[in-house]
Amino acid sequence: MERTRGIRRTGANGAARRGWAVVTATATAMAASLTLGAAGAAGAAGAVGAPGAAGDHPIVFARYTAAAPTEDLYTISPSGGTTAKLTHTPAVSEVMPSWSPDGKRVAFVRYGSGGAIDGIWTMNTTGGDLKAVPGTKGASDPAWSPDGKRIAYAKPVGTQREIYVAGVDGAHATRLTHTAADDLHPTWSPDGRYLAFNRADAGGHSRVMKIRLSTLAQTAVTGPGSHDWTPDWSHGDRIAFSRVDSSGFAHLYLVRPDGTGLHRITAARANDKNPSWSPDGHSLVFTRGGVDDADPEHLYLVRADGTALTELTKTDSHDLEADWRP
Repeated sequence: MERTRGIRRTGANGAARRGWAVVTATATAMAASLTLGAAGAAGAAGAVGAPGAAGDHPIVFARYTAAAPTEDLYTISPSGGTTAKLTHTPAVSEVMPSWSPDGKRVAFVRYGSGGAIDGIWTMNTTGGDLKAVPGTKGASDPAWSPDGKRIAYAKPVGTQREIYVAGVDGAHATRLTHTAADDLHPTWSPDGRYLAFNRADAGGHSRVMKIRLSTLAQTAVTGPGSHDWTPDWSHGDRIAFSRVDSSGFAHLYLVRPDGTGLHRITAARANDKNPSWSPDGHSLVFTRGGVDDADPEHLYLVRADGTALTELTKTDSHDLEADWRP
């Protein structure tokens, strides 16, 4: 299982990861029931034909292995090749990276071996100039605004998580949602006027929601009874997300912000999650993999029409929560 961004994970250091997971117990049970199924997934990746229209804007992601169960952040070119390690903290995990819109800094979440979330930090592209964002202890899912001035995130309020927005320096933190559900994984519209996020209820369902920042009016993007996680809003005004569908696996879907045009773009007997758009809106990077530490999780690229599926990372590791530099 994976943790906060929808489908949780366990295994090595699993107690720490479970300690700060934020989906409800019922949703967790639903996610745990997923299996990779038979080997030889449909839509197996090819070695060539990778989506290449986005140029060489690097992808940042979190990685852990059975031998090194604390996560660090890495970057890789969408063309493949050698990864570059940005963080080196054996006792602390860095996860959930988010590029600033100018590509000069990365926001991320840091948590300790006991599972306590230290909060949101930012750093430069080489892993230096670390700065904590004040007031974000316990927060997760940072998302940098298109103008580079604000960060949206999810933060605990009682037993639930709600969506907040604050300045990059932590100033003027504003709570946007007030529900009995868990609101997670905010993502900005290209014009900065809306956020999409996923709302997980006590019944084990999660749907994509949209909130207008000027009025706080909320609208459902996907229907009730869904299992929809980790939305990402493109510059082409489409939202990609991961849905656990009738197959029992998590696949990638696209939808317009008004809820129309819903369609699936991956269909393998595997779990596809955490999509992130390329800067040109033509391709996505995502994680494909298993349910525990025995099953590696790798980054893949796919075009928005579902073609040119390409495996990007191939080591015996868990590569998660990728974000493609704007």
